[in-house]
Amino acid sequence: MNGHCIVSVGLDLGTSTTKLIVSRLRVEEVAAGFSLSRYEIVRRELLYTGPVRFTPLLENGEIHGEAVAAAVAADYASAGIEPERIGSGAVIVTGETAAKTNAEPIVHRLAGEAGSFVVASAGPDLEGVLAGKGAGADRRSLSVPGTVANIDTGGGTANIALFRRGKVLATATFHVGGRLIRLTETGRILYVAPPLREWLKHRGIRLRPGMMAELPLLREIAEGMSRVMLRYLSGEPADEETELLSLGPLPAKLPPVDEVMYSGGIGELMRRPPPQTIAETARYGDMGPLLAHCLAGVSREFPWRHAQAEQTVRATVIGAGMQSTTLSGSTIHAEPGALPLRNVPVLPVELPADAAEWPALLRQVCTVGERLFGAATGGAAAKPAPFALAIRSGPIAAYRDLASLAEAISRAWDAVLGRGRIGVVVCETDVGQALGQLLALQQNGRNRIVCIDPIRLESSDYIDIGEEIGGRAVPVIVKTLAFPLKEKEGVQ
Repeated sequence: MNGHCIVSVGLDLGTSTTKLIVSRLRVEEVAAGFSLSRYEIVRRELLYTGPVRFTPLLENGEIHGEAVAAAVAADYASAGIEPERIGSGAVIVTGETAAKTNAEPIVHRLAGEAGSFVVASAGPDLEGVLAGKGAGADRRSLSVPGTVANIDTGGGTANIALFRRGKVLATATFHVGGRLIRLTETGRILYVAPPLREWLKHRGIRLRPGMMAELPLLREIAEGMSRVMLRYLSGEPADEETELLSLGPLPAKLPPVDEVMYSGGIGELMRRPPPQTIAETARYGDMGPLLAHCLAGVSREFPWRHAQAEQTVRATVIGAGMQSTTLSGSTIHAEPGALPLRNVPVLPVELPADAAEWPALLRQVCTVGERLFGAATGGAAAKPAPFALAIRSGPIAAYRDLASLAEAISRAWDAVLGRGRIGVVVCETDVGQALGQLLALQQNGRNRIVCIDPIRLESSDYIDIGEEIGGRAVPVIVKTLAFPLKEKEGVQ
């Protein structure tokens, strides 16, 4: 078998701490019976685990970009690796850090300096899934009956991901974290996070900077946050308290949970003795130790099983560096110089049964995409298209269907995008190479073509496509959200 190795990096820039790992992904060509062989990631090996550092902040609360870049450079030096060798991985901004106004430019800078294919990404859904994979919840769900939930709780948020038989069923995120309240060792309150203030007000609890907080009050708050979140996880319908603590929309109903594990900094603190005093509670300048103790206690009130996470404080960064990358199929088409591509938003296309309707539909989709994402994304030397078309399975049953689809896409690109772009198409079924070749014939050099398969994407996804491996596959990272979409000037 032909083998290749990809060096992957994971960087988690969190509310409280920052972590980096370096791993090696072993890729081999695997025969698949009577079908085409394909490349698969057959081994994921952890090469370097960096120290857990406090996330450096400026006096105004923004991220200290220079300090973060210096820490990353120090980790690379300790790992003995040059940025040019890195071919995959993820930079993840988690918790309250993702809301900092300078988070996006700093993280994209880190991604740009970190190697040829490192993605800048954020968003609680992705964080929850990666943390669940880093903690081992996906693998655990393959060996136990029912649904396994991983709750990754750090300084600012708790990211929940539910797995069954190795697949993600649902995600949810709550404003539950150790640094939502910061205090001195004497109990003087230094900071109360805005999302928590509304919930405290709803509960009739008065807490503001400068006040002295007693241990019973802090325990009441920590237990209350924990109970609201876990009641929802147990299947109770969301109420006003749940909505106040939630980050983003919650699924209307979660599948029944059979087993729970805890990761993140709070998951690590759950394994330590509970704090007995204000000073012990505030040993890190926040209420993390007390929240961990209360979350563990409240969790035991529910009937689910409890399992130990394989990773706690490093679960997200392990997931980002070792589990975020997948591979395309073996039937792809990528023209020279078109890859890598980063942070390309996805527009799904559901093809109607009547092929005569395809040209108008694709023209409409491309027009909307150009209006929403008009600024080109980064990554390749040529100017990439501002979006990728994700062709869903449908009435593509014969060569003439592919030819009709290629003609419709080509006409839509010509009308909306013009020339000199990199057109990106992602297919749900194994038609990427054939469709890509037909598109190349239709375009005749006006735009370069990247067409990959078999990957299913949603309208909120972003995709990164790395450089080819052995001329037969490409590494792919699919993200639920890169950064919140900022309203474009002139878009109504």
